[in-house]
Amino acid sequence: MLAFSNSAIATTAAERSNLNLRPGASDISLEVYELHMLMFWICVVIGVIVFGVMFYSMVMHRKSAGAKAANFHENVKVEVLWTVIPFVILIAMAWPAAKTLIAMEDTSEAEVTILVTGSQWKWHYKYQDNPEVEFFSLLATQQEQIQNKFTKGENYLLEVDRPLVIPTGKKVRFLITSDDVIHSWWVPDFAIKKDAIPGFINESWTNVNEPGIYRGQCAELCGKDHGFMPIVVIAKGPAEYSAWLQEQESAARRANEEEQRLLAMNMSMEALMTQGKKVYDTACIACHQANGGGLPPMFPALKGSKIAIEKQNIPVHIDYIINGKNNMPAFGKQLSMSEIAAVVTYERNAWGNNTGDMVQAKDVNLVINGK
Repeated sequence: MLAFSNSAIATTAAERSNLNLRPGASDISLEVYELHMLMFWICVVIGVIVFGVMFYSMVMHRKSAGAKAANFHENVKVEVLWTVIPFVILIAMAWPAAKTLIAMEDTSEAEVTILVTGSQWKWHYKYQDNPEVEFFSLLATQQEQIQNKFTKGENYLLEVDRPLVIPTGKKVRFLITSDDVIHSWWVPDFAIKKDAIPGFINESWTNVNEPGIYRGQCAELCGKDHGFMPIVVIAKGPAEYSAWLQEQESAARRANEEEQRLLAMNMSMEALMTQGKKVYDTACIACHQANGGGLPPMFPALKGSKIAIEKQNIPVHIDYIINGKNNMPAFGKQLSMSEIAAVVTYERNAWGNNTGDMVQAKDVNLVINGK
């Protein structure tokens, strides 16, 4: 599943529960691992010496063996020794630790910059050097696995529909922030765990040596579906990464052209319902459920609700999806106008609602522009 450089250690899903750190996928992550092991062994040596002296004293100088306690206090040499020795040990430990921490925070001279934005409960990635390339990354684990209807896969709750892609051999800087609550972007193999805080931008970086797939999660309790916010990063070689980047730019241009085309045409009910169900199953089903029954009181039912069956509420229905409402997050940046039109149509005609309403992309455009 994961590829590691330098140490050539492969981590499998079965090893995720190991208590130790991972050597990781970059030089800095390996440095963190080696620093951790250095501190660990220093502590082991100190523990062995301290407990060894303590148990030796208890056994060899016990009262039953005829030992008599010495009568002294305020021994200057002892006071100096147990002050100086710990001080020297701490300085010896602080020096490499400070060096590693400074290196971890040095995001200068990055060759790729990616804006990472957390929101309930997904990640948004924007390539600052290629503004056309941006997308949301959502949990891709099947609902049937979550509901224990299907056998859980190897990467249960660690799968996404669109992984982040970065190049190998290049310094990649991450600008990390949030749209709503505090999240935390955590990829163990990069030695990165940075809080995503609304209104603030935290920085981190990596330079992955080997192509591979690296997985992480949101490491901050961010709400009801905190456990359903995974991170997947694919590291590709420079040539493969460049090809992927060009493909994404072309796809973005095609999507924009298609969106403009859809504004000038009407989709059929069949097409709207098919696309709408796909969008609903991806973005809405977790809260509003497959049967439209919702999870009251936080997430009200759509089946039979006034918002989904009364014709005059169509603009309000569209607005809720674009801008969110109460516990419902905004999907305006995540879904295209045609996808919003399709899911609104689906919600107004599924589960027996059967309003016959057909919402088109141009209707969504009118709501966005306040007309």
